[in-house]
Amino acid sequence: MNLRQITIKDQIELKKVYFDSIQSLDEKIYSKEQKRAWSSQAWDNPNFKKSIIKGKGWLLSDKGTIIAFATRYPINRIALFYCKGKFQRKGIGSKLLQKLEDEAKREGLDSLSTEASLISFKLFLKNGWKIIRKEKVTINNIFFERYKMIKIIKTR
Repeated sequence: MNLRQITIKDQIELKKVYFDSIQSLDEKIYSKEQKRAWSSQAWDNPNFKKSIIKGKGWLLSDKGTIIAFATRYPINRIALFYCKGKFQRKGIGSKLLQKLEDEAKREGLDSLSTEASLISFKLFLKNGWKIIRKEKVTINNIFFERYKMIKIIKTR
């Protein structure tokens, strides 16, 4: 597997990873309607593009195909964090998260925050993140729950 920084040229492939990641989620956790509303954000939400272009991000590829990616935007927030369905639960997310945290530490940040899905929050907890609160949001008129999370990364 190859780890490298995201470039503007990766946008279309990242949208495919995003879409695949969401569509592969268990319907016991997210309904078809929720998955449709959420996955449409790759095309409908200008913050997606902004996070890729203005943010700092990394991707993992396997045999030349992008399988996972994560971005920080603004600089102290993990904005996008997605992995294709067939590559989930194989340590890829932890590898990307560690890269983002290490980079943020080198840049002198004290902490990172994120809004984690009902799926990803367990990965964040496993990696030392704390839940601040559960939130309710609406995407395309569909209700979602997620977790506002934080991790103190500054070492004294």
